[in-house]
Amino acid sequence: MFLPLLIPLLLTPIFAHAENLQRVEHHDALIVDSQLSLQQVVESTLEKYPDSQWLAALENEAAAIKQRGDSWFSGAAQASYRFQEASSLHLHYNDATVQVPLWNLGQRDANQQIGEKAQIDSAMQTTATKWRVAGLIRAALWDISLQQLRLEQAKVELTTAEQLTNDVKRRVQAGDLAETDSLLVQTEVLTKRSTVTLAEAEVMHARKRYSSITQDTKVPANFQEKLTKQKEIEQTHPALQAINSQIERKQAELDALELVGSGQNSVVVGINSDRYSAGKGGKDVSNNMESFNIGVNVPFGGLAHHAPQVAALNVEVNKLRAERDQLFRNLEQAHHEAEHNLQVNQAELSISNELKTVAEKHLKMTQLSFSVGEIDLIDLLKIQSQTQLAVLTAKERAVIVQRDFAFYNQAVGLLP
Repeated sequence: MFLPLLIPLLLTPIFAHAENLQRVEHHDALIVDSQLSLQQVVESTLEKYPDSQWLAALENEAAAIKQRGDSWFSGAAQASYRFQEASSLHLHYNDATVQVPLWNLGQRDANQQIGEKAQIDSAMQTTATKWRVAGLIRAALWDISLQQLRLEQAKVELTTAEQLTNDVKRRVQAGDLAETDSLLVQTEVLTKRSTVTLAEAEVMHARKRYSSITQDTKVPANFQEKLTKQKEIEQTHPALQAINSQIERKQAELDALELVGSGQNSVVVGINSDRYSAGKGGKDVSNNMESFNIGVNVPFGGLAHHAPQVAALNVEVNKLRAERDQLFRNLEQAHHEAEHNLQVNQAELSISNELKTVAEKHLKMTQLSFSVGEIDLIDLLKIQSQTQLAVLTAKERAVIVQRDFAFYNQAVGLLP
């Protein structure tokens, strides 16, 4: 019964309104938005994330590669013009040609494949970046929850210590307790005040981390997640899809490069114009000729010069494959740790709730004994401290279990 009651209480608008931080001037306020979802936070953060420029460049590159693959020619056409004149012979020569590089057999299809793989890679890199951003936001939000919980508990303990101080002062004045008890309880109050101050600082650090990641001061009112039923790392994991798309793109580039062979074939089309005139036997004669020509250029013997490029690209492909295998191992290890932490904390939650119940009963009995003079103040403070620790631990475990749900979802690649 304890967990369902505690979590909604923790996830109410506590970040900016539930506490008034007065001991430290610096205050990083956050605004709780009940209409804001975790998914929306991730989306808006991705738009402002440093990697957004790189992702946009990837998208533009993919479009450019696709445009090249759709072209009917393998490269830019070249036009040339030559004019020659010999005035003494009255010779006028004009030569105009156009050279067009052609795709080798299967090369255009291979380049179109590069464009398609580049577009897929761009989308997969965006998804993988979103997954990483989601992990940062999940961790930041649950850190705020934990630090806020500790602050609230520290305030409760301070209030309890101050109430006990008033009671001890009255009993000291009445002669029921010694003056040393008054000093003892004052020390307890000062210690609790220090705890509150330090807890406030941790809350502000947690808030700043969140605002630094998201570049925003708004937080969702509810960011709890349901635990996924996925039990292992699948190939649909965003990180695996991202590196697989890189491998597929590089492999497509390698396939296209191998089809280049010794170079690109080309077709040359030209028009020639010869105009000649000269005097002969006292008469002027002229000879005008127009011609059309077409030729084909076929490169050969270039494989030795082309091989290093193929080999270099093959190195990149195999390096990415090695990185993928290592990534899969890392993801499996992270998944195991997330699963193990969840199981341990779920077991600890049940135990901590029982300890809390026992400790609170013990404290009530101790307070009653102190009120009638059966035990000393130092014994009461000791039992009270143990109870407060048990209460804090039980509350923390409840939040940690919910946090572990989010961390497990993150480990298996589930986006909010």
